[in-house]
Amino acid sequence: MLNILHRDDCLIAIDKPAGLLVHRSDLDRHETRFAVQLLRDQIGRRVQPVHRLDRGTSGVLLFAFDAATTRSLGEQFARNEVRKTYQAVVRGWPPEAGTITHPLSRQHDGRAIEPEAQDARTDYRRLATVELPFAIDRYPGSRYALMALQPITGRRHQLRRHMKHIAHPIIGDATHGKGCHNRFFQQHFGCHRRLLACVEMRFRHPQTGEDLTIRAPLGDQFAELVERLGWTEAASR
Repeated sequence: MLNILHRDDCLIAIDKPAGLLVHRSDLDRHETRFAVQLLRDQIGRRVQPVHRLDRGTSGVLLFAFDAATTRSLGEQFARNEVRKTYQAVVRGWPPEAGTITHPLSRQHDGRAIEPEAQDARTDYRRLATVELPFAIDRYPGSRYALMALQPITGRRHQLRRHMKHIAHPIIGDATHGKGCHNRFFQQHFGCHRRLLACVEMRFRHPQTGEDLTIRAPLGDQFAELVERLGWTEAASR
């Protein structure tokens, strides 16, 4: 059963688990489980996703019940009016707060499909840090941080690419991360997922015009890791 975070007459939001595709993809033809179909079967009603989350990313996923709602919410996303907050675990200790302004080319599965880069901006805050006594890379210890990330623009894989750009890749990211750190989290913590989750989404309700905030817990291996590293209180801020 999918965890339903919000439901009203025109939209519904779920907490998408890591590893679940939003909808069918030509690149994942062997997969049989999709958030769209699972939600339709669970509530007995057709739904339309109005944005996407990568397969490895968990958290707030929004659906509409009708074409007008789909269009209204889609326009808010297109105008970058939807405020999304993610939490991530990254390698190293980034500055306490800042903004990444690094243009990104349009990509499909890591390959550029348009040479001209588009403006891209991400705000970030450092929530907590830890230094572990393990020589994972070329240093005697290994530093990691819990981050709050807010994509101001909506480029494909923006958060993952931006964190790599500032040399603080997200743990568990096989494409943009660093393998030795990913393997350490798998072997030492039993954590086999990408540590990136959409924990909050704010937007204007398409029917009432009022501001609506939807939150999702970290859940599963992410929450267990945060507890083991002593970050539970920091993650709730």
